[in-house]
Amino acid sequence: MTDRSRNSAGSSRKKSPTSKPKGWKKGSEGRRFSGPKRNDQPHPRQRSEEGSRWDEDNSRSRTYRKVSSLQKNSEGHRSGSNSRDDDRAGRGGGGGRRHSSRGGAGRSQRGYQPRRPNFREERTQKHLNEPKIPADIHAQDLDPLVRQDLRVLSKDNADRVARHMVAAAVFMDEDPDLALKHARAAKDRGGRVAVTRETCGIAAYRAGAWKEALAELRAARRISGGPGLLAVMADCERGLGRPAKAIELADSPEAQQLDDDATTELAIVVAGARQDMGDYQAAVEILKHHNPGADRSPFEAARISYAYAHALQLIDDRQGARTWFEHCVALDEDGLTDAVDRLAALDDSDSGKRTR
Repeated sequence: MTDRSRNSAGSSRKKSPTSKPKGWKKGSEGRRFSGPKRNDQPHPRQRSEEGSRWDEDNSRSRTYRKVSSLQKNSEGHRSGSNSRDDDRAGRGGGGGRRHSSRGGAGRSQRGYQPRRPNFREERTQKHLNEPKIPADIHAQDLDPLVRQDLRVLSKDNADRVARHMVAAAVFMDEDPDLALKHARAAKDRGGRVAVTRETCGIAAYRAGAWKEALAELRAARRISGGPGLLAVMADCERGLGRPAKAIELADSPEAQQLDDDATTELAIVVAGARQDMGDYQAAVEILKHHNPGADRSPFEAARISYAYAHALQLIDDRQGARTWFEHCVALDEDGLTDAVDRLAALDDSDSGKRTR
């Protein structure tokens, strides 16, 4: 699917679990603006990110303890013996017949089967089809807090998953499709760990695979709890041509759990959804309600300033658009947006009108 016209020229894509993203890339007006922000790293302990997306670490290994069999003696007291009386009805030597009314009846006769007939073969084939990891990519390159979540996996598997995650981050900008292949490999090996599902969702988002991205981000949210990457999920709904669904996500109870930066991100996406529906004035009101001039980090301030300028231009408020594009340029010291180009286009258009 190709990107459709959005509310911004800059594309803020998800960066790696190992480094903070620089923000959005310079591009044309048709490129997506909303998306993961600087602090949206798949970071299992940063509970406040995107509204505590990494709530209690459900992927952490559980601690089991041995409990000796307790057996009543003749005086009614329990002893710590590990043995059991062999004269218990129906259980002598473990070969007795289970009660037919119990759910486990016949279990020993049936045995256990994998979910699919060729489950193991399919998993092996997936591993054989994994993309090659560059030799200079190491598991230690992954953020230590993210690696900590991978400890529920075997050591060799965790190392492989970590390297695939790093590779996904490395190729995210230059080759999104290859990054997605690495992210899928990490997910296939460690799918019960939330960070692998979120990384796969982000890589799919970057590659324009909106449906897959949405499914993986939902899975990550189910595993880890919290609202998850709600702004990215809403933007995926836009990519799937469902702007109304994006607006519904913004009205969900989970949206109330977001921090200030995440709320700003979601507002930018919702404004874009309103623009997709042709309601340009509503988009302006949404962004105005979130006070683009408020004190924010330079990154977030530049993002919402750009989005607000774009929204004003859509309702033909050229002077307002100019003001906020200039504000964005002042904040965007690295030139990560195309606000300078947008200002030049406004100047050229105004100059052309004056010479007529």
